[in-house]
Amino acid sequence: MSLDDFKVVTKPAPTKDQLKEGELLLRLLYMSCDPMLRSLMSGVTDGPIPSFQVGKPIRGLGIGVVEASASPGFDVGDTIVGGWLEWQTVSITPAEGFIKILPGDIPAIHYLGALGVVSFTSYVGTVIVSQPKAGETLLVSGATGAVGQMVVQLAKARGLRVVAPVGSDDKVQAAKELGADISFNYKSVASLETAIKEAIPEGVDIYFDNVGGGFLDAAIANMNLNGRIVGCGMLSQYAVSQESFHRFKNLMDLVTKRLSFKGFVVSDYLNTPAYAEFVSEVSEMLKQGKLTYKLAETAGIENSPQVLLDLFGAKNIGKCIVRI
Repeated sequence: MSLDDFKVVTKPAPTKDQLKEGELLLRLLYMSCDPMLRSLMSGVTDGPIPSFQVGKPIRGLGIGVVEASASPGFDVGDTIVGGWLEWQTVSITPAEGFIKILPGDIPAIHYLGALGVVSFTSYVGTVIVSQPKAGETLLVSGATGAVGQMVVQLAKARGLRVVAPVGSDDKVQAAKELGADISFNYKSVASLETAIKEAIPEGVDIYFDNVGGGFLDAAIANMNLNGRIVGCGMLSQYAVSQESFHRFKNLMDLVTKRLSFKGFVVSDYLNTPAYAEFVSEVSEMLKQGKLTYKLAETAGIENSPQVLLDLFGAKNIGKCIVRI
């Protein structure tokens, strides 16, 4: 994928006269750039979220301000988050799926960051799916990205030992600042499997997988008996063809080590008590200064294609957003 696959166009903005019942006219403030967007460019039509269409705007999570409303739940001037916003400065969208951001102590931008759906993904995987116990060792891939940085901190808050192999020396420093007990640059080692074993010879109890591919192979090889693998994403596989998809070499270890491997989709948990518990816990951590959340912010909608390319190239530290 390259910049040639994207086009930034200028066209007349929609107006409030075009609103239908239940719709909002929104001015976009921030766009969220997330790894899952790459999988929506594959043309797959039977997934939980419809793929993007050629010639149509990309859609994603974002924050916007209401400029006109045909929905009784929203007023002009409301700042809202959620849903699927088209990547255009002004758009018309159904009000369903959006929530108001009420004025308060927490800046609105946190609703794409520490309090956003991507961070809730971290919470679901770390707290609900993995069922951690204090003193266990958690290995996480993508530890300095949007999901991983929250995994590190939520795990540390629960008394876990966190190991975070990352892809550069700068990211090693960032992972340690987040609280990781051990971090190393996996691009500087001959064997990731061996490097993990040397770093934590006692083995891994929980692996939070954001990357898949060979990283997952290396993690499985180092799992302890009755370990748990949380399948959150497979960034390394989003841009490869089916013929080139990674073939795992040690799945038999799932049997011999009695491992559990559970994937999840965060939308399954949005309408459960877990979401309110997440907001309560993370809001308090933010207020008390016990949480660090790194944002990689770029200005200008015209720069969003390059932000996506940098994200898929693992060049970022933190959550990637575009400020309009």
